[in-house]
Amino acid sequence: MTETNQVATYPSDEQMERWESRCEELGFRSRSAFAEAMIEAGLKKFDAPATAEGDEVRELRKQRNNLRDELKRARERIQELEDALYRDEQQEILEYIGANPGASYEEIVQHVINTVPGRVTEHLEELEGLKLRQTGDGYHLATNSLEESQQ
Repeated sequence: MTETNQVATYPSDEQMERWESRCEELGFRSRSAFAEAMIEAGLKKFDAPATAEGDEVRELRKQRNNLRDELKRARERIQELEDALYRDEQQEILEYIGANPGASYEEIVQHVINTVPGRVTEHLEELEGLKLRQTGDGYHLATNSLEESQQ
C-alpha cells in the first residue's frame, strides 16, 4: 500500500470559487483530486485541457457573482439597521435608569411607552425609501419589500 500525506492550502474566496468551478468543469470527484492533478500538471509543465466557456455561461456567472455581492451588502445593511434598533431601545432604557437609579420595572415600562412616539418617528424616517413608502393614506411596504415577502 502506498503511503499518503496531507497538504493543506488556504485559498481566498475568489480562488476557491474559481477552483471549484474548474474542478466541476473537468469532472473531478473531489477538490483533493483536482488539487493533486493541477499540482502534478504544473510540475510537468503541461496545461490541463482547456474547455471553451461560452459567453452565455460567463455572463451568467458574472450576474450570479454580482447578485451574491448585492445580497451580501443588503444583509450587512439589514444587520446594521437591526443593531441600531436594538442599541437605540437598550440605550433608552440605560439612560432612564442612569437618570433614575433604583427605577422599578413598571416605571421603566412606562418610560418606554411614553417615549415610543419619538423613537417610532426615527425608525420610520430610517425605513422610508428602503422598505416603506408614505402615501396620502399612510405607510406601505415598498414594492421590492412586498415582492420579497411574498416569495
